[in-house]
Amino acid sequence: MTLEPTSAAIIQLAWARRLGLDDDAFATVADRLTTSDPGDLGNRITRVDDSARSLVFLRLFGVSALVGPQWALDSAATIPDTELAQHVTLLTITRSHGGHGLGSSALFFADDLPLQQPSEDLTVSHGNPEAISLEGLCPPDDVNEVGLRGLEHRFTIMHPEEDQPTPVACGAYSEWEGILANVGVLVAPPWRRRGLGTLAASIAAHEALASGLTLQWKADVSNTGALAMARSLGFATGGLHASVLLS
Repeated sequence: MTLEPTSAAIIQLAWARRLGLDDDAFATVADRLTTSDPGDLGNRITRVDDSARSLVFLRLFGVSALVGPQWALDSAATIPDTELAQHVTLLTITRSHGGHGLGSSALFFADDLPLQQPSEDLTVSHGNPEAISLEGLCPPDDVNEVGLRGLEHRFTIMHPEEDQPTPVACGAYSEWEGILANVGVLVAPPWRRRGLGTLAASIAAHEALASGLTLQWKADVSNTGALAMARSLGFATGGLHASVLLS
């Protein structure tokens, strides 16, 4: 699916605020790119934050931004966006300051999605204990990447058993700047490849859309399953986010 032009502007506004930039930062550069070379490093948005505990690079609808300490921005000043988008480049820049972790994520967005219909009656829980219980059934790497505990709106699909229903998948989202719904999904390993992750994500996404939010999906660039799910749901590619933690 494609985004409405107004949706792209909304997404840019949310990210500008999240990065501490002026509200019109991305729009101003986007307008300038119509008459200049997109590869011109002078078109990169930068913000110095010498108290930052991370270095963040964002590429959003063709416009890039870099936020972090002055020494890091100086080191990156001559590096093209295509290289900054690679996590290893940020690690190299920050090695002497203990740069580590976080990685690179592809960004997908949607302002409408087809509704996924379950093939059978399912129970969906809005409670926190069920989502936390699901995390205990999943590998730690999956739990850390999805971060259900940071996604306050949770919709957990329960599988009925004789004694007690068991959580099998959870779609969830958190609100960013009152504009975006950052969506994530976690599925218990025995229940993967059955369409439950797609269904759980669709439930969370439509709840967010009903609240007037635009959808965002972040997936590690190496997570082929999450990337494929975003595309199958109908999300459109919008950019890339890379960051490292600083000691």
